[in-house]
Amino acid sequence: MKIFKYIRIAALLAIAAVADTSARAQELDLTPMPNSISMKQGSVKIPATITYKTNFKKADRADLEAYLPDYALRMVPAKKKAFVNIILSDKGGKAEAYRLDISPDGVNIYAADAAGAFYALQTLAQLARDKSELPLLTIDDGPRFEYRGVHIDVSRHFFGTDYIKKQLDLLSTYKINRMHWHLTDAAGWRLEIPGYPRLTDFAAWRSESEFSDWHENGGKYCESTTEGAYGGYYTEADVKEVLEYARLRHITVIPEIELPGHSAEVLAAYPELSCYGEPYKSGEVCIGNEATFKFFEDVLDEVIRLFPSHYIHIGGDEADRSHWKSCAKCQQRIKDEGLTDEAQLQSYMIERIERHVNSRGRDIIGWDEILDGGLAPNATVMSWRGEEGGIKAAQMGHDAIMTPGAYCYLDQYQDDPETQPKAFGSTITVFHCYSYDPAPASLDPEIHKHIIGVQGNNWAEYISTYSHGEYMMYPRMIALCEVGWTQPENKNEDSFKRRINGEIRHIKSLGYNPFTLSTQVQTAQTPDYGRKCIILELTSEKDPIDIRYTLDGSEPDASSPLYSTPFEVTDSIKLKARLFNGDTPAGPVKLLRTDYHKGIGKKITYAGRGYYRHSEAYKGGGDTGLLDGKRGGHSYQDGLWQGFCPNNLDATIDLGENTAVTRIMANFMQMKTPQIYLPDNVEIYISTDGSDFKLLHTDYAKPEDVAKDAVFADFGWTGAPVEARYIRFVANQASRPNAAFLFTDEIVIQ
Repeated sequence: MKIFKYIRIAALLAIAAVADTSARAQELDLTPMPNSISMKQGSVKIPATITYKTNFKKADRADLEAYLPDYALRMVPAKKKAFVNIILSDKGGKAEAYRLDISPDGVNIYAADAAGAFYALQTLAQLARDKSELPLLTIDDGPRFEYRGVHIDVSRHFFGTDYIKKQLDLLSTYKINRMHWHLTDAAGWRLEIPGYPRLTDFAAWRSESEFSDWHENGGKYCESTTEGAYGGYYTEADVKEVLEYARLRHITVIPEIELPGHSAEVLAAYPELSCYGEPYKSGEVCIGNEATFKFFEDVLDEVIRLFPSHYIHIGGDEADRSHWKSCAKCQQRIKDEGLTDEAQLQSYMIERIERHVNSRGRDIIGWDEILDGGLAPNATVMSWRGEEGGIKAAQMGHDAIMTPGAYCYLDQYQDDPETQPKAFGSTITVFHCYSYDPAPASLDPEIHKHIIGVQGNNWAEYISTYSHGEYMMYPRMIALCEVGWTQPENKNEDSFKRRINGEIRHIKSLGYNPFTLSTQVQTAQTPDYGRKCIILELTSEKDPIDIRYTLDGSEPDASSPLYSTPFEVTDSIKLKARLFNGDTPAGPVKLLRTDYHKGIGKKITYAGRGYYRHSEAYKGGGDTGLLDGKRGGHSYQDGLWQGFCPNNLDATIDLGENTAVTRIMANFMQMKTPQIYLPDNVEIYISTDGSDFKLLHTDYAKPEDVAKDAVFADFGWTGAPVEARYIRFVANQASRPNAAFLFTDEIVIQ
């Protein structure tokens, strides 16, 4: 075994470290990062009483005065000269943009509109945070995207207006300007509608508080008067309270009323709108029934009366069209309207609802499934199943909002799933969110015109408390704020790492409950096939922090080597690493085995269906992916994990010649929420001629691992050397349903 310093990378890192030291000395603690900062020499003292003047007219002035009691800095109107002058002016640039000029005489804010002035005040508050002086500078700033949104699901778990307002208060300081309010879904209807009392007397309530328990017990609703009933809804007064709070913070609230799917609660309250005429048979409304359209038109008229937003979100996702195939009314509708299939039937409903919404002077947004069967003429697409839907809509001349699940779904794990509360499926770190570019330069300029924004979605299947909601939302939502505001050339991950650590401390001091970033050492393993080694890099989400490690099996302590540059691993190492604040351990010990193993680059042949080819993210490197030396992280969507569905992995590796082998293993994951399961067992066979295979070992899943919602586990064999040229690796998952997935990242052979 040999371990060398990776000299070229070390030299580059050393140069970067010098540059970074200089940059940090000048960098401002501003998030999202402004798009133009001109620093000047000197500073100005912040007065004990901050006075302001403004040329705002009546309505804008009244709004500013109504908001200022909640502003981070205490400001009072000036009787004579003011320290802060807020000026509507063409110097402010386009909508929502501003110029912030700090001189020895004080602060001048120029903005084209009240929203721009509001965002300038948020930047000023960050500059003044815990400071007695302000740096002299000029900031010219404005948003990259006009739509910068957060989605809050209140159907699966109801959250009161106090929770909603608390989130709006914080997110507005990071320049979020849209809240997508997911008011209806199968788990509960949350908006009072005159004329339809069963929506809130019955469809807003259930007996089980946990969504998963309710779902597993049949998903039945109960009367609001039932003892222990769990749920709730918003009255007109509640809606007005939230809307006014949001308006003063320049946030537009966009309501969502789901159709034609995700409507089981509607059909429980009004079963005549179902294809079956009964509750609990489907979640899709009957499109062949005119009463369905009367219901939704009445509901949307009330929504439009309450909500001033230009957009009304109508859902449109995940409809099970099989119900319409067997429904006489729906089939008659297809015939009468000259439609070809159920996809066009869904589009018929979307277009008809759109016409109704348009007739009231509004436009619709729908999830990207509204593209199926033809897109409604004026619709905006919210692209969640990747970015393809948004790009396709833009190519058709429609506006698109990017919210792909792989970057923007905040209900996913944000650290090692074995250490986190139950969440949905994959792992999306704050830095993965930050890396997202909704409109990369590679896209055609015509497409750029139609990508109007980005949104983070906090779905609430597994979020039942206010504190847990905040834990899942922050800090990832703050990362998406910078994605939406800051131009790509002004983003910098190293800078963001330092700033987000500070922002987490700040919002905790305000009473929020963010995830405080991983306490585990993070690893990246990059194969260098030319040098026949793995480049192993250690990093941390924390900043500032030290990483100490050992290679002799001992526990890292304050005297262990301090990590500085990547390792070159030419065979195998067992590394233990840990975060330290000075001499104090700051997290658990990370145990990692890294191998440049004998199987890398060898031929692999799959039996049966082989790996899952219907998703690029699940191919895990394709035909060479399990022998490429690349190890997956905590996300099955990172492109390094190879998926198998239905069920089994059966692969034979040809080492090219008879070879002494002492270890054969593979790592598997279990994530029960997206139906990813460990294998029941792994069988390892060896052969010297490729035809006569002998069973070497069978390894079984441990019961304690099988019971976990999320776990990563090695399966394989270690023993005295055996001769083999061919190795057959079989992972069996017969006990799981055909829809279950099996994921592994590498077959290691030593």
